[in-house]
Amino acid sequence: MHDAIAAEKAGIAATAIITDRFAQTAQAMAQVSGMPAFPFAVIPHPISHNDDAALRAKAVEALRQCVAILVQP
Repeated sequence: MHDAIAAEKAGIAATAIITDRFAQTAQAMAQVSGMPAFPFAVIPHPISHNDDAALRAKAVEALRQCVAILVQP
């Protein structure tokens, strides 16, 4: 989250991927960093112990969200 916000502040379009367990923390980090509306992708927690199919599904969803965030006007 920190790196994505730093990149965005430097003029580089960026987002982050967060598991839902840490979404509230990510929102707090965005607030403290002065970017309370900073958008980020949220996927289900956890990612450890997921099989290949579950990880692939989470990656596809993360990609879908990231593209939507990064191409918005």
